[in-house]
Amino acid sequence: MRPISGREELRLFSRLPYALNEELADDLAAGRRRPEWMWVALRGGHLVARAAWWSRPGSDSPLILDVLDIDNASDPDHMDIGERLLRTAMAATLPDGSRPPEYSRFVPPDWRENTSSRRTVESRMAVLERTGARLFVERLRLERRPESPVPESSGRLAFRPHVDTGELVALMALVLDGTLDAHGREALTRMSAREAAVEHCEGELARYTSPREWWRIATLPRGEAVGFVLPAHNGYNAIIAYIAVLPSHRGNGYVDDLLAEGTRILAEQDVPRIRASTDLGNVPMAKAFRRAGYVNFEHEINMTWT
Repeated sequence: MRPISGREELRLFSRLPYALNEELADDLAAGRRRPEWMWVALRGGHLVARAAWWSRPGSDSPLILDVLDIDNASDPDHMDIGERLLRTAMAATLPDGSRPPEYSRFVPPDWRENTSSRRTVESRMAVLERTGARLFVERLRLERRPESPVPESSGRLAFRPHVDTGELVALMALVLDGTLDAHGREALTRMSAREAAVEHCEGELARYTSPREWWRIATLPRGEAVGFVLPAHNGYNAIIAYIAVLPSHRGNGYVDDLLAEGTRILAEQDVPRIRASTDLGNVPMAKAFRRAGYVNFEHEINMTWT
């Protein structure tokens, strides 16, 4: 059990299939991954398990554990191997006494109905649970393709660029009231709504290199803000990075207008796809994406350590 030596071992690391394999070389080149964060368990030269973390370019510590695979077919003790690899890699990679980064895994949308997929997903989750992780939330991964028509706005709202980060932070703090987003609710157990908004702006939104001129505040004709949508590009895909309606204006269907505006802005960039995510339990938002022509192409499992 060891980390890979470098790019020359990417072929070895990629012997277990996963969609992220296609991104590993670029991630290493961009500094989003490091060889010492990419671990393998080998038996006689055969890859029987692997684990890897991802982070933002320039970061000295991993942000997400997003690769954990075990070759079930070759080892009857595959669960023990997965646990040993993960514990060994965590001890060598993470600071002593620190809380491990969140686990993220993309899975088929029908993974519960497919016997093989369910067995694989639940085996990985069981290995993580052995190390103290618990399911945090399951999310829908959504995608709009170029052939889909751009949803039309009702014309009820006007849209303008945001004034500055202060305005955006203030609006984000307001929309956390009653949020159905699990990460947002968890943040409110540790800090104030304003602090959570600042953390999100500085920790994620500020790192997108796409133009902030894409971001829109939605207002009523008299100028009162009702919500906002933040189209962006995360380095992999065009995304709806954030979309929200203020609590006092929820229930009026304004999310459809916001999503139509954000989708239109990204569609004008001639991107091959637009992606978005929402919690499985956020039924109103999931329905809004479906109405706008987005399809659920994957789920995402998030697990955390306490």
